[in-house]
Amino acid sequence: MAAHDAVEVISVKRDKAELSDSQIDWVIDAYTRGEVADEQMSALAMAILLNGMNRREIATWTAAMIASGERMDFSSLSRPTADKHSTGGVGDKITLPLAPLVAACGVAVPQLSGRGLGHTGGTLDKLESIPGWRAALSNDEMFAQLESVGAVICAAGDGLAPADKLLYALRDVTGTVEAIPLIASSIMSKKIAEGTGALVLDVKVGSGAFMKDLDRARELASTMVELGKGAGVQTVALLTDMATPLGLTAGNAIEVAESVEVLAGGGPADVVELTVALATEMLAGAGVTDVDPAEVLASGRAMDSWKSMIRAQGGDPEAELPTARESHVVTAPASGVLTRLDAMAVGLAAWRLGAGRARKEDPVQAGAGVVWHARPGDTVREGEALFTLLTDEPDRFERALASLEGGYDVADGATYESTALILDRIS
Repeated sequence: MAAHDAVEVISVKRDKAELSDSQIDWVIDAYTRGEVADEQMSALAMAILLNGMNRREIATWTAAMIASGERMDFSSLSRPTADKHSTGGVGDKITLPLAPLVAACGVAVPQLSGRGLGHTGGTLDKLESIPGWRAALSNDEMFAQLESVGAVICAAGDGLAPADKLLYALRDVTGTVEAIPLIASSIMSKKIAEGTGALVLDVKVGSGAFMKDLDRARELASTMVELGKGAGVQTVALLTDMATPLGLTAGNAIEVAESVEVLAGGGPADVVELTVALATEMLAGAGVTDVDPAEVLASGRAMDSWKSMIRAQGGDPEAELPTARESHVVTAPASGVLTRLDAMAVGLAAWRLGAGRARKEDPVQAGAGVVWHARPGDTVREGEALFTLLTDEPDRFERALASLEGGYDVADGATYESTALILDRIS
């Protein structure tokens, strides 16, 4: 006879009461084994969205998700490990230059990444635009690459937190994605199971992010930091601005090209700033404080790590990247200062051009996306190129252009006050 049943567990949370540890352990285990039906878990997820969970419940829920699968252990590696997780944004290619940079500084980076869904891009989709590169590695291949190269960016295996995989898909179709306890436990169950020694969270805030306001972002960040520390992982979170997209590109191959520019010592200032800030936190978390990641980036050593990392996964770092067959230029409507560039508008445009997917199984176009030729604060001239839209299918331009409408402002004689990229730090 089972210790609990699904209706009992749902009713507790429906009535705004606390779930016991044994109720949580039972429901996660039973759901993973198929004993609790999707419609029952949907009802529980909605009750959690509406009525919340306290920190004990969230910690138990996270531990139960970890216990549903395997845990990796990197303690046998010759160097310490650190990882980064971003809650997702537009033009957020930071993982690409960051992993090889941290590896070049002496810390191994086991970066298990995902694919894009909706307006936020996926790291694996970006890297798959490199000819030959593969995302799927066995655990043995991953360990060998971490020892030899120091960095790996790959897909998470099915063995890590399988309960999360089931629940994530369910939340996506039941309107329960926004529940902070479920977001925090989803992210942290995978990251803790992954076995990294230190973790830096990049929690995005603003129109192009999942968290639109600072208070909710802070609540999510502090919940995740507490979960990490409770599990023995050195965890810190940076809250970073996503009202404006990062860099000058949103897409797959075009973001890879921009990342390579950063590794070559150039690239947009905001991408460089955030890459170095996150690298500094990752190194500190791993106990490495005598290396300046800005110096390592400027020296070109991170580029060597990048090339080794790409080659180790079958890719050719010197190969030509795919380009879109069609392009469309949007010109500045007037002369003046670009005072606003909305990240959500740009992200939707890139998605509609084919850079993202509406469903998990959809393919993405490697060459599709948006390039913007000015950032907020820049002076633009009427008739000059403001955006270049890229796609293989010209019938996609119309909807992409509709996404950009109202997504930017050009004002004559305006003064632009820049906002900080890093809004807060939670440790």
